[in-house]
Amino acid sequence: MAELEVLELTAGDAVGVLLSRESTDLDLNLLRFVDGGGVDAHVNSEVDVVVVVLAGAGLLEAAGAAVPLRAERAVLIPKGIERAIHALPGEELVYLSLHRRRQRLMPQPRRRPEPGGA
Repeated sequence: MAELEVLELTAGDAVGVLLSRESTDLDLNLLRFVDGGGVDAHVNSEVDVVVVVLAGAGLLEAAGAAVPLRAERAVLIPKGIERAIHALPGEELVYLSLHRRRQRLMPQPRRRPEPGGA
């Protein structure tokens, strides 16, 4: 078992992923964005994601819908839909992202093509 004082971790000017923890079954990330910053549109086809807003205000755009985000609100985002999350202009957005653990993306070494080879 691990305890975290998550709001203490948001002190200062850092933005992006402030904390990332894994267990055998779950991934937990603490994120902070300011003044329109956030995560651009992407599709996660592997896992559903729960977003729990701890502080501030933002906007979740998912599957063509705009969902206002504010402190003490949680949203379940199904896998397979396009989504983006941003802080509102002039605001901060602090949230936890939780999902079933998934395989990490790992770069694979590439072999150099042989000279004159196909």
